[in-house]
This record gives sequence, C-alpha cells and structure tokens, in this order.
Amino acid sequence: MPYKTIISKYIKFSLSAFLICFIGLQTAAQNLKIDGVAVVIGKNIVLDSDIDKFKQEIEIRSEGKIKISDCEMLEELMQQKLMAHHAVIDSVVVIDEEISSRVDRSIQFFTQQYGSIEKVIKSYGFNDLDDLKKELTSVQKENILIEKEQQKITEKIDVTPEEVRIYYNGLKEKEELPEFPAEIELAQIVIRAIPSEEETERVISKLTEIKKQIEEGSNFKMKAIINSEDPGVTQNGGEYSVTKESGFIKEFKEMAFTLDVGQVSKPFKSEFGYHIVQLNAIKGNTRVASHILLQLNIPQEKLNDIKGEAERIILEIREGKLSFEEAVKKYSTDKDTKNNGGLIINPSTGESTFDLTRMDPAFYARVSDLKKGEMTEPFYDEERSGSKMYKFILMRDRTDTHIANIINDYEKIQQLALQKKKEETITKWSKEKIKDTYIKIGTAHNKCSFEKNWKKEVNR
Repeated sequence: MPYKTIISKYIKFSLSAFLICFIGLQTAAQNLKIDGVAVVIGKNIVLDSDIDKFKQEIEIRSEGKIKISDCEMLEELMQQKLMAHHAVIDSVVVIDEEISSRVDRSIQFFTQQYGSIEKVIKSYGFNDLDDLKKELTSVQKENILIEKEQQKITEKIDVTPEEVRIYYNGLKEKEELPEFPAEIELAQIVIRAIPSEEETERVISKLTEIKKQIEEGSNFKMKAIINSEDPGVTQNGGEYSVTKESGFIKEFKEMAFTLDVGQVSKPFKSEFGYHIVQLNAIKGNTRVASHILLQLNIPQEKLNDIKGEAERIILEIREGKLSFEEAVKKYSTDKDTKNNGGLIINPSTGESTFDLTRMDPAFYARVSDLKKGEMTEPFYDEERSGSKMYKFILMRDRTDTHIANIINDYEKIQQLALQKKKEETITKWSKEKIKDTYIKIGTAHNKCSFEKNWKKEVNR
C-alpha cells in the first residue's frame, strides 16, 4: 500500500505522537500487505492497518504503560467512524476556514520537524504540497466533524458539587484515587540584547551591496552559500518553494509574492535578522524563491552588560525594593509575558502549569530544585531567531506528586467527574445509534467481544 494513502489515518491523536510513530514505521510501511477492510460504518471504513498503527501509536504516547488489544482498538475506531457518520446526517457545519487553519498548523509542525516542506513531501511519498494538503484537508474535516458531534451530544452536560463528591468517594472506596504529578507554575524576566544602530546599518549596507552584485550578474546561490546565516543554505543554496499556507515567516512569504521572476528585493527585517530575496520561478500557487539572511551581531561586552542588569534586578527584588510583578513591568523585554506578570504558558497545553516530569531536561535542571518563591540566577539564552538574552525564572507555585484530595484538587476532580458523565452520555447515544446504522464487520473480527452491540445480536 502506498505510504501516502495511510498517512491521513493518524492525525486524529497527537501530531507529535503521529510523527514519532511514523518515523519508526517508515521502513516497515514500504512492505505493507494489501489492506483488508476491518469494518464499515455507514459510508466510513476502518482498515486492518488502522488497527495496527493506532495500537502502536497509543503505546508510544503512553510510554508503554497502556496495552490495547486489536478488538479494543477496533471498537474505539468504530466509535469515531460512528460519530463522523452521524455528524454528516445531523448536518454538522464545518467551515472551510476551520479546516484550513488546522491544515496550516499541521504543515507548520511537519516543516519544523523536518526542516523544510520539501523533505516532508519526499519522506511521506506525496507528489507535491497540494497533494499533501488534500490528504490533510480530508483528515481534519473528519476530525472537526467528530469533535462537533461530541460537543452537540454533551453540550448540556454538567456536574453538581454533590455529583463530584459522590464520584470522589466512589474512587476512594475502591482505592482508585488518581495520583496527580508534580506541577509547577513559573514566571520570568527577560533582558534582551538590542543590537546597535551601527550594526543594523552595517548589515543593511552589506545586503544592499550583495543585491547590487547579483543584479550585475553574480550568482545568487553562490552569494548565499558564502554569506547567508540560514542553517539550510548548505543543503539548498537558500532556495525554497513557498505558498501562502506554508510555514515560513510572514515577511518572507509576503516578499516572495510581491516580486517578479528574477527580481531581487531590497533588504527587509524579520525576527531572524535581515534578508534579501530573489524570485526564481512561479509554479501555480507556489513561488520558488532564494534568500540570504544576515543576523545582527551582539558583542560580548553588551551581553556582559545585560547580565549585570539582570543581577541588579534580582537584588532589588530580594531586598524588597519592588515585587517580581513590578520588576516584570519595569524591566522585562519579552512581549509574550511582560503584561501578565511574567507568567510562562505551557505551549503543549495552553495552561500556566507544567508537569515537572515532562519538561525539557535542560529546563528541568534549572528549576527542579526551586522552592515556591525562589528565583534562578540569571542565565544566558538564545532563540532560534538568533535573539540573545539573559533571563531568570521565579517559581510562582509548586505542587508535589500526590494522591488526589478533594479539598486541594477539587477542580481537577470536577473535570474528571464531568468527563465520566460525558462519556456515559456518549455511550448511551452510541448504543441507540448503532441500532439504525449500517454496520458490517469483517470476518476476521467477528470473534471480537465488544462492549457495545456492534454485531447487533438480538439477545444483547
């Protein structure tokens, strides 16, 4: 089975887990047998390969802690297909912009992981970006249908404080109270090194001279290899295929779409530094463009100065001359955290808490021993864009690993109780919908014992 035909089946879970799973299975995928149809739900099908791949993915995501049988996995997939089927029947509306937004995020994720969209296309066996986007569009449309159907079924579900108490006591009596991992809440103050005006003028002048040389006949690719600070320049000479949906920075995309073929842009700024771009070709909705990137240099003396500034700020806070939050407003140069007291948001969850056991190892080493209210010493950091800075971090709050307690963990227990009630509602809905939905289970899976009556046996 061609690799491209199975990629779409695995976006539903986690994109990172999806990628990890397929990197490990890429070689094996080339030797897949012809797929059999495991089950048909309405107009939707589940393939035998879906079962195998999702099983392995769940094991990867759970770090081997969850083992699931073929029959259990098939039932989970049938549940998803049942939802998608009835979402269409119920006229659930999926807006093109919703699909497009998710497809863009998927492409950006893949591009970041592989370094370029060309590598993604090649690795997964697609013909071009449009081919990849077509597959992702189909997958994300089904994902949204499922999510909206679930929301429709459970939108009026809520739990009362009494239901939360009963749920908690039930777990306690069965000795099944969950263990919540250690969580921390962090805030930061960032002091960035700002390049001098002279350095900015130097870089713009150099790019302007390179632009002039190219317009006089010099080879852009050679100039890029010699001068560009783009890490990918040694592999592709600074040339990229660009669409408006691709994961490149906004300034680069906009410039690529304003140039004529052969034209070289004036120097322009992005978060990565200063660029010039030459448009090489137009292929439908794709622009083939090359760029040269120069980053602004920061002398060591400047870095020493901002380190000293960070040390002075810490001293002011420790001496009680101002609070951490006041220092954030007065001194921090980080646009993402300056206006919220320096609070760092977990990019994986969108929440303010971090699971201490799942942090980046380097970050973990800096904060793991901090007590609530303590700060790190200033440390140097550098972003992918090349921006250089010193920062220090405050442990705003810390909760160690513990067994659930209804007083301290009420909100988490409430969410667990609500989730259980929603699952029970969906289960009841499913049992009713199975009765009047066309379902055909393949012979190889008729031996499975399911929780729901997918076989439509009379005596169940």
